[in-house]
Amino acid sequence: MGVTKGVADRVGQVERNAELRTGSVLMALAGVGFVGYGIVFLAMNFAGSGFELGVASLDGAARADLDPTVAFYIGHLHVATAAFIISTGIAVAALSWYGVRRRQRWAWATATVAAVVGLAIALPMHWVGGFEHDWVTHLGPIYLAAGAFVIGVVLSHRGMQTP
Repeated sequence: MGVTKGVADRVGQVERNAELRTGSVLMALAGVGFVGYGIVFLAMNFAGSGFELGVASLDGAARADLDPTVAFYIGHLHVATAAFIISTGIAVAALSWYGVRRRQRWAWATATVAAVVGLAIALPMHWVGGFEHDWVTHLGPIYLAAGAFVIGVVLSHRGMQTP
């Protein structure tokens, strides 16, 4: 009976290690995805003709149709937003890759809270109306990264559990 329990414990530990590895990698990849989205957001500000990814115009008005001061102010906000998306992505990726993989619960909690707070504040505004945009292009990449992140959070949390 002792041998069977020992084998079962070992199998359980191997499964938890695999979940931890897979979960932390998914969390880190999601962080890299956030960085990529932020870089595209930043590039669109300087090289794009629209407002942001999936938003070519606002109520039929292109960026070039705006008062230059208003257009510059919107650009300023986009640069700041991109900076925070990129910096959050870097933090999430680093915490996940270097901390979560080593079972450091503080790193898991910090990565999780950082991403959840950012997404919980930013995403609901897109659902209250106010302007039309291409949902798939505009939010698809972030939803894909957020989905991978959530799966990673769940797997890595289960992988951190002790027998």
